[in-house]
Amino acid sequence: MQTEQLKQTARQALEDLKGVDIVEFDVRDMTSVTDVMLIASGTSDRHVKSLAGAVVMACKEAGVAPLGVEGESEGEWVLVDLGDVVVHVMQPRTREFYALEKLWSYTEEKREKSEQR
Repeated sequence: MQTEQLKQTARQALEDLKGVDIVEFDVRDMTSVTDVMLIASGTSDRHVKSLAGAVVMACKEAGVAPLGVEGESEGEWVLVDLGDVVVHVMQPRTREFYALEKLWSYTEEKREKSEQR
């Protein structure tokens, strides 16, 4: 499955279960770990677990089994590693604390500035 299709499958699963503030980052030029990062919030630990579970199920149905799923038991932050796409589902306070969007936005800005030189 192409990266774009995998990203859309995961994103649709998040949207279908009312994931909050879904953002995506193309990080292929910034890290060798993955190509795309999706970040979404759930409104409770149960919602976070359900969102992550929906991503796993949708991707399995599309023929892609996750390489790993971390944090399911707590439901504060669940990471679903799909290889070319990594999905972070977090409770709002956890998302605010770790500020992944700021980290990747800063890295992207830094890369763009160096390319302009």
